[in-house]
Amino acid sequence: MNIASYENYQEKVTHGDPLFPYITYPCSIPLDFPYVPPHWHDEIEIVYIKKGTGTLTVDFAIYTVTAGTIALILPGRLHSIGQYERESMEYENIIFHPGILTSGGTDTCSSDYFYPLLTGHLTLPLLYVPGSPCYEKIAAHIDACDEICRTPPPGYQLYIKGQLFLLFFLLFHHFCGEEVPGRDSRSLEKIKHILKYVENHYTEKITIADIAKEAGMSQSHFMKYFRNRMGISFVSYLNEYRLTMASRLLAASDSSILNIASEAGFENLSYFNRLFKKRFGMTPRDYRRKYTRPV
Repeated sequence: MNIASYENYQEKVTHGDPLFPYITYPCSIPLDFPYVPPHWHDEIEIVYIKKGTGTLTVDFAIYTVTAGTIALILPGRLHSIGQYERESMEYENIIFHPGILTSGGTDTCSSDYFYPLLTGHLTLPLLYVPGSPCYEKIAAHIDACDEICRTPPPGYQLYIKGQLFLLFFLLFHHFCGEEVPGRDSRSLEKIKHILKYVENHYTEKITIADIAKEAGMSQSHFMKYFRNRMGISFVSYLNEYRLTMASRLLAASDSSILNIASEAGFENLSYFNRLFKKRFGMTPRDYRRKYTRPV
């Protein structure tokens, strides 16, 4: 099994039916995976927390999210999901392409609302929590989509589109505002470029000199820049990403621990074992026993 199949920072997978790109993924942290590394895609994503507590990072800002929280992540936003301390979290990812809501031509819905939102000229809040204005109605539209998808009848796509239009009517009517300057798009694109490099080369040896050259910076400038933007050193981030890849493969394949460590980019097995135990609180072997699901 190829570990690269488990993560792609700039997701290019088609979510759902190509003719109706809407799908819901139920997820659990850490049961399914301990961490979803930073990534971005062209779809709109709704993260709906069902149980527990976790962390959500969007464009460098970190949020602690709890049961009931709904997060609206617009296309192109760099985001990740992680475990909060030793807590667990169950959530669903609702992912759909904005094209299912925009007209092939030009209409008022597209020109006045969706296009300005997708291009950053309008903005909507990221988080909606129980007790906040319109929360019950917002959640009801999402729950309605979930319910019809359990046993979808003919024409269910029309129902989902209708619920999404009602959802965005609420959001635009009550929360829409003009984008406030301050989102550092140039820095965000540079970080995306660095993460893309990690995605393509994490199985290889990556030195600070390599990645600094790729980013067009001196080594000292790069190290300061990366820590300031991501909150951790590049070496720590690279190890975290490699450990995440290894943890997924441990739970999903019968490859040897030595092979998994090597495929994840670790040249030394004892170093891999030490980092893994520090990160997950157990050895790779124990992790495999705990999280491997019966086939």
